[in-house]
Amino acid sequence: MRTLRIRTLAGLFVVALVIAWAGARLWDTLGTLPRVPVAAPIVLALIAVALFATALSMRARLRAQRERRPGAKGVDPLAAARALVFGQASALVAALVAGLYGGDGLFLVMYKLDMEPRREQAIYAGLAVLAAIAVVAAALFLERVCKLPEDQSPPPGVHQNARR
Repeated sequence: MRTLRIRTLAGLFVVALVIAWAGARLWDTLGTLPRVPVAAPIVLALIAVALFATALSMRARLRAQRERRPGAKGVDPLAAARALVFGQASALVAALVAGLYGGDGLFLVMYKLDMEPRREQAIYAGLAVLAAIAVVAAALFLERVCKLPEDQSPPPGVHQNARR
């Protein structure tokens, strides 16, 4: 499985930010801009907490298994793969969502901050961006926890020179 690249996540963020900013500017000329939901930062923060808790749980279980502690509960490889896929998908979506709310919040800060409801919307958008960044960070941490260690010894029957 391929690891996430920061460059890919940053690219998604920037593209979504530019599109959202331009879309908010156009939408505002045609009517009123849609509100940023209050639940957006809350849901993103809950996803970040779930990913971080999963990563901490797996890290503790893998450490106990590696140290051969008595009664250590191992990690099911399929469960680890599922958690990793969920983390990667969450990071990609969070990068897009951060860009969308970031573009919306940037537009509000640049042009419409003088109205009270717009200030509130800019705060919600900023909190959603921060929560989405937390999702990306938790997903990258989970990915790091789930990474298999590099095998230093050659497989049986393979000479050291044959590995190249």
